[in-house]
Amino acid sequence: MAKAAQNITLSPSRDIPFNKLVLSQSNVRRIKAGVSVEELAEDIARRGLLQSLNVRPVLDADGVETGTFEIPAGGRRFQALSLLVKQKRLAKTAPIPCIVRDAASEILAEDDSLAENMQRVALHPLDQFRAFVALREKGQSEEAIAAAFFVTPQIVKQRLKLASVAPALLEVYAEDGMTLEQLMAFTVNPDHARQEQVWDAVKNSWNKEPYAIRRMLTETSVRASDRRAVFVGVDTYEAAGGALLRDLFQGDDGGWLEDPALLDQLVSEKLQAEAEVLASEGWKWIEVATDLPYGYSHGLRRLAGDTAPMTDEESAAHATLLAEYRALEEEYSGQDEYPEEIDARLGQLEMAMEALEQRPVIYDPAEVARAGVFVTLDRDGNLSVDRGYVRPEDEPREETAVQDGDGADAMGQGGDACGSSWKPSATSAGGTVISSGGQPIGTDASEEEDDEALKPLPERLVMELTAHRTLALREAIGRSPDVALTLLLLKLVTDTFRTSSASGSCLEASVRHVYMSAQAPDLKDSVVAKLVDERHAAWEADLPLGDDTALWDYLTLLDQGSRLALLAHCLSFGVNALHEKVNPYGAGISASGLTRRMAHADLVARAVDLDMVEAGWEPTVDSYLNRVPKARILEAVREAKGEGTAQLLDHLKKGEMATEAERLLKGSGWLPEVLRRADLAVDDGEEIAEGQEEHAGQPEDVDLPAFLTADLPETAASMLAAE
Repeated sequence: MAKAAQNITLSPSRDIPFNKLVLSQSNVRRIKAGVSVEELAEDIARRGLLQSLNVRPVLDADGVETGTFEIPAGGRRFQALSLLVKQKRLAKTAPIPCIVRDAASEILAEDDSLAENMQRVALHPLDQFRAFVALREKGQSEEAIAAAFFVTPQIVKQRLKLASVAPALLEVYAEDGMTLEQLMAFTVNPDHARQEQVWDAVKNSWNKEPYAIRRMLTETSVRASDRRAVFVGVDTYEAAGGALLRDLFQGDDGGWLEDPALLDQLVSEKLQAEAEVLASEGWKWIEVATDLPYGYSHGLRRLAGDTAPMTDEESAAHATLLAEYRALEEEYSGQDEYPEEIDARLGQLEMAMEALEQRPVIYDPAEVARAGVFVTLDRDGNLSVDRGYVRPEDEPREETAVQDGDGADAMGQGGDACGSSWKPSATSAGGTVISSGGQPIGTDASEEEDDEALKPLPERLVMELTAHRTLALREAIGRSPDVALTLLLLKLVTDTFRTSSASGSCLEASVRHVYMSAQAPDLKDSVVAKLVDERHAAWEADLPLGDDTALWDYLTLLDQGSRLALLAHCLSFGVNALHEKVNPYGAGISASGLTRRMAHADLVARAVDLDMVEAGWEPTVDSYLNRVPKARILEAVREAKGEGTAQLLDHLKKGEMATEAERLLKGSGWLPEVLRRADLAVDDGEEIAEGQEEHAGQPEDVDLPAFLTADLPETAASMLAAE
């Protein structure tokens, strides 16, 4: 027979005067958490009580209701109401909405209090973000929303920013597919398409930390702390129409400038404007650049000018400042520290005196007419002006340089003692030439060319002509193996022994030095490392590395055996048998590439008959045993010494087990899988299987650990082994 459904009767609700309510001692909340009582009181005063109090009648000793009610659930609301009554903003007899539990109910007061706090579900942060957006769309200002929910306007701005992330990413966040910190990182760039593109790239990656997301979203932008942005000013950039990205959740040093091309244009224009001001000083040329290469002034003569003297007014001002400075120093000389205001005043005096002492340099006008200026930015984004450099072609000519004909004609022909063919350009004849990257700024490209002058061949023609030569060289070298080997050796020796030299060769073949990013501390002192170093030093002592012609002659005269030995040595530096972390997203090596590399390395190992035991590798505590789990240590001992010996170590702690295993494995020739050759591993496996079959049923020769044989007589040790 079907069981009848039980009817549910809800507790009735009624309004009870405030002065008839008391806080129950059965309320389980003891620790303050969440919104403060003061903030809750202000919220109730603004919007009223949103949730009724849960109360029970207070009974006297005889079980009769006293007319007052205790509150086991809703204590914080009651405290907030009490605060409003105390502030005389709420009457003592004001009716309070309550749900009244029957005094005879089997549900305990503590049960009600606990249920009210545990059964509630906190609002998902995304719902809060969207609610703020709804309030904003309905006309509430950010300040009003902040006041209503007792948060700062900055927090409201952050919540609104989070809600503006691409809808697809908000759904991922709603389903716990990303963390709040990751969502915050996406707010740095408002482009929804770019946000989704970045998430697709990182969601399955091992590195999807917020900092990586921010970096990818701003990789085409320029930080506001960049010296170019400091020089131009973010306000100027924005006034020119440039967009600025900001991070509301972390310090962003002023944000990111999203239009680098516009920024570079503004930098160039401002530098050019500064150069035009300097042109009034009479310089022959001014080179403008955001960055100047290292050694930009090499080969140029620096003018030696004289520091401009101070005027009478400046000298008097400097003397006054110096007198005040010395008077303060003397007055407070007996104190350990200057008072704060005195220290500040001394700093002001120092700055004022330095401003007067930094005098401009006065140059000879005749020298200025042939010298120039470099205008650039310093590392902090300030204007840097480097005056007074003379180029070799602008140096004064010797009087003896003009021997025939009129001097002006000779100069016009470009004849001088140095044989220079330089002639002043039309732009330099009328004043200072301002250039950038060696090209005059603002010159007319349509100027008529001087057909009489001998100009370099067009670059396109040079490329076509050298293509013919390249093909002819390929054909010739293809039938000259001896020359080909010399050419290869020349390139490989250069790569191997001149690792810091500038690149440049007619042969596109090279050895790229492979450096071990992860290596054991003892690698540099290993047997093979010393062999490589000795061989390298021997060749380096013989090779004429200073001159390519001498090196070519040396390589040509080498006997064939030496040439091949040198070739092998150079090629060895390009061997890469390293295991690396696989990166499926392009950078680094792919899984298939790593598999092919390791298979290739095994082919080479087989060809040279590589034996890592002979190469000096041994399983020690530091090199292997202390860096693997206990199961791996036991496996190594088991493979080298048998099951019985491995069982004797089974109960030891990790450190003791590693130490004993090192002693037992010494001289055994055991290698971990990654150091074994694939062809020998198969043979070893067959031998082990045959050995186990032969000795089946025979007593095992157990190699006892040191802690079992220490201080034991030889007979006792033998008996223990037999057992």
